[in-house]
Amino acid sequence: MPTHVAARPHPTAAAVARPAPDTPDAVTAAFARLAVLDDGPEKERLQEELTRVWLPMAHRLASRFRDKGESTEDLRQVAALGLLKAIRRYDPARGPFEPFAIPTIRGELRRHFRDRTWDVRVPRRVQELRDRVRAAYVELALGPGDACPTVDDLARHTGLSEQQVRDGLEALESYRALSLDAGNAGGGADGEGPRLADVLGETDHAFQLVVDRESVKEAVRRLPSRERAILYLRFFEDWSQSRIAERMGISQMHVSRLLGQTCARIRRETLDGR
Repeated sequence: MPTHVAARPHPTAAAVARPAPDTPDAVTAAFARLAVLDDGPEKERLQEELTRVWLPMAHRLASRFRDKGESTEDLRQVAALGLLKAIRRYDPARGPFEPFAIPTIRGELRRHFRDRTWDVRVPRRVQELRDRVRAAYVELALGPGDACPTVDDLARHTGLSEQQVRDGLEALESYRALSLDAGNAGGGADGEGPRLADVLGETDHAFQLVVDRESVKEAVRRLPSRERAILYLRFFEDWSQSRIAERMGISQMHVSRLLGQTCARIRRETLDGR
């Protein structure tokens, strides 16, 4: 009895594994093929192959930004993204790939620093002012004359207003924020000094209370001894009216009436005195 074997389908062109282009001619041929392919799995596979071929170049470009506070891995990922954009946009008829790709990758890295690495997010307008002011500051500082350009010098050099220059100068100091847990500069080399948060001032909401107490002091001194004692027990010792009434030998209603009269008298005398 014959045995029937199911026929296996022939693999498609996209499913056939091809070696990555590893010679200049192979790379050129891969870009030429990529330019005529329609969107689909084969085009995506070819883009991935070309990305792997040119990835060392992207990593070299990323390494030039390594001293700017970002991790090497993050920079490499950004450079790889720029490389993929360059591969997708490249037209072989425009010339060699490398001169086209390098500005694209650098631009992606600079865009990353411009948009993603500020500790405090600032508007794009202020970021652009910062770049213009910084470039003008360096140019004037390295040139003949005053080594420390003024706001007026920077405004004339850049064509910006003095307020725009000030905004740009402030943005120069806003790229990195200093942690409140950082050691105070005057704390010594052993790191045992106070934190920055320990020496920063803060709003004291008790100042108004001090003013109010000083304002009513003379009016309180003129009160009869019983009213002054009731006032002290109620507002300084936090006694209840019923406890004060028991202590004074009077009714709670009488305590409430005396408190209202006393407060009104203090308020009137204080305002008249002013």
